[in-house]
Amino acid sequence: MTLTKPDTPSAQPLLDWYDRHHRDLPWRISPGMAAGGVKPDPYRVWLSEVMLQQTTVQAVKSYFSRFLERWPAVTDLAAAESDAVMAAWAGLGYYARARNLKKCAEAVAKEHGGVFPDTEEGLKSLPGIGDYTAAAVAAIAFNRQAAVMDGNVERVISRLYAIDTPLPAGKPLMKQKVAALTPALRPGDFAQAMMDLGATICTPKRPACSLCPFRGACEALKLSDPELFPVKAAKKEKPVRQGAAFIAVTDDGEILLRRRIDSGLLGGMTEVPTTAWTARLDGETSASAAPFEAAWQACGTVIHVFTHFELRLSIWRAAIAGKPKTNVSPNDEWWEPVTNLEAQALPTIMKKAIAAAIPLAFKTSKG
Repeated sequence: MTLTKPDTPSAQPLLDWYDRHHRDLPWRISPGMAAGGVKPDPYRVWLSEVMLQQTTVQAVKSYFSRFLERWPAVTDLAAAESDAVMAAWAGLGYYARARNLKKCAEAVAKEHGGVFPDTEEGLKSLPGIGDYTAAAVAAIAFNRQAAVMDGNVERVISRLYAIDTPLPAGKPLMKQKVAALTPALRPGDFAQAMMDLGATICTPKRPACSLCPFRGACEALKLSDPELFPVKAAKKEKPVRQGAAFIAVTDDGEILLRRRIDSGLLGGMTEVPTTAWTARLDGETSASAAPFEAAWQACGTVIHVFTHFELRLSIWRAAIAGKPKTNVSPNDEWWEPVTNLEAQALPTIMKKAIAAAIPLAFKTSKG
């Protein structure tokens, strides 16, 4: 049974709290700035929301600043080389977001004259923009009364109404409650206030309930322990996949790299040669699967956890005098100076693999 309050509480206490305690974030227009007439930039709002999906605020800040420095407007991003965008995104994870970011920028530039649509429906017509991002941009950038619900908001709403339906099944009811609670005035500030509340007060562990603007209306606080919410379905154990990565280094300090196909996991990113592992299948782990014959030496194993599986790569290194040919197209494979690795679109798992074979690779890289 799900316990809910019969009446929707007022959003005003939350907005009052937000006016005093909002976080200062590089992509945010604060209440004081808004009062001074500063308007949100839809490009910055969209860019930050895409970056923040499944990533922490602290991790996003530096990436956001670097993107704006290189591509200050959506038309600049649309005109950028795809490889440059992927390289700038490297390390932020969930690389389909970067591919869709580029596609979306191109669509805004070509189909909308560089101006973002100002409704949820219009935003959802763009590549890579789903329900959450459309609602967030509509509310924050255009002050539309859209129901915005991320993980922080889920936690606040589940506790406010003591919703005990396990996630993800409980999300539709939570979304209804968010929609009912979202005010017609200042819906963008309300959305950001809910996020801030979940991030700073209504935290997963030891929430500061005495400081919460909703403490008088919170059903979880009245009836039980707020930490019991949201209720989550039991997690399935992640499968473990095996594979191998091969780090070949020439005597003049160049390393063999190649580009992954655009679709699928890590699509379009740069990698060292690896065996054919996937989220569902193991790859070869021995030196017999190397891209060419050499004196391959074992350098241990690196582990990386993806959303749906854990990957364990056996690392092999070879010091070679020349540059052997492989069966990969020359357009998709090249030799790169180790000192220039930071400039490549290497995802975290590939950086781990290279560092296992060349411990100082990224300390000596130019960037």
